[in-house]
Amino acid sequence: MPEQPAHAPYDALLLLSFGGPEGPDDVVPFLENVTRGRGIPRERLKEVGRHYFLFGGISPINAQNRELLDALRKDFAEHGLDLPVYWGNRNWAPYLADTLREIAADGRRRVLTLATSAYASYSGCRQYRENLADALAALEGEGLPLPRVDKLRHYFNHPGFVRPMVDATLAALAELPEAARAGAHLAFTTHSIPTAAADTSGPAEGHGDGGAYVAQHLDVARLIAEAVREATGVEHPWRLVYQSRSGAPHIPWLEPDICEHLEELHGAGAPAAVMVPIGFVSDHMEVKYDLDTEATAKAGELGLPVARAATVGADPRFAAAVRDLVLERAATERGRAVDRCALGALGPSHDLCPVGCCPARAPRPAAAGADSPYDNRPQGAS
Repeated sequence: MPEQPAHAPYDALLLLSFGGPEGPDDVVPFLENVTRGRGIPRERLKEVGRHYFLFGGISPINAQNRELLDALRKDFAEHGLDLPVYWGNRNWAPYLADTLREIAADGRRRVLTLATSAYASYSGCRQYRENLADALAALEGEGLPLPRVDKLRHYFNHPGFVRPMVDATLAALAELPEAARAGAHLAFTTHSIPTAAADTSGPAEGHGDGGAYVAQHLDVARLIAEAVREATGVEHPWRLVYQSRSGAPHIPWLEPDICEHLEELHGAGAPAAVMVPIGFVSDHMEVKYDLDTEATAKAGELGLPVARAATVGADPRFAAAVRDLVLERAATERGRAVDRCALGALGPSHDLCPVGCCPARAPRPAAAGADSPYDNRPQGAS
């Protein structure tokens, strides 16, 4: 009997991302996709989309996903991993359902999903799983064969995610004026979410203040701050802060906002700051606008020198981390014991999201979890 490939039982990897407009005419239709069901008037969406128009109506995220696809395919090929990589988006072309149709037409039956969100939360994990369930339901309604879809575990503390962020932080520090460098503060940034969503992020037994969402970000921030201290001999003060709030003002969201934090640093006499966007995989619009435009302008008003660390993007170490996670999950599905790579205090995340993990406000089917309406049992399970 021929030996199984290292990626067996999987025969495809799906890169699943948010999507973004690729021209001015795409902006409002894209935002209509993002906000579907909320009844937001078209004129309001034009106002919301103003930051896209500042960049020609083009979000960087699709180009960055193409770069990541190239990096993954290159890494896989160089390491003899004959696993095709597909790409689908939640809110713009290539749409997820279309990509799953392509996967089904190509005869793929076991699919691993890499979501471009490293942390536990409703919007960063379960909503992707709900979108997978919606797309599978569409295929089922069309009478198409359904591939079995699993999702890679959270990778926020994988060395291939953390170490590029360490190097990016050191590079950003080096951009600051030399006289301000040693006293610079590190502002680790991530997307703000409602506190209620943060409190219920992760498995139900861990729900509480901030939930897994805050705990995971704090763990990564500590890892990076410690690595920077080891590299420079300087212990830089740091704080986890938030950006990109988009909700109603009466609903509590995670704070402080990055701009408010910069004001606090300036008032306290900090000589400089480095913004480290640990909550984002690539330099997409919420990095380019909220940090490089708004927050940088605020720092300029204050006279506070700032630099911004790069995200992991298509770093070869991140591509290698994805390969490691694919092989880890594949071996686990074959019933083999594996060493699961993770830095920090929290250890490796779960493979299968348990019932009650990152719940939605209104229950909806979600694939690739213990509560999936589709079969996600380990191979050979009864």
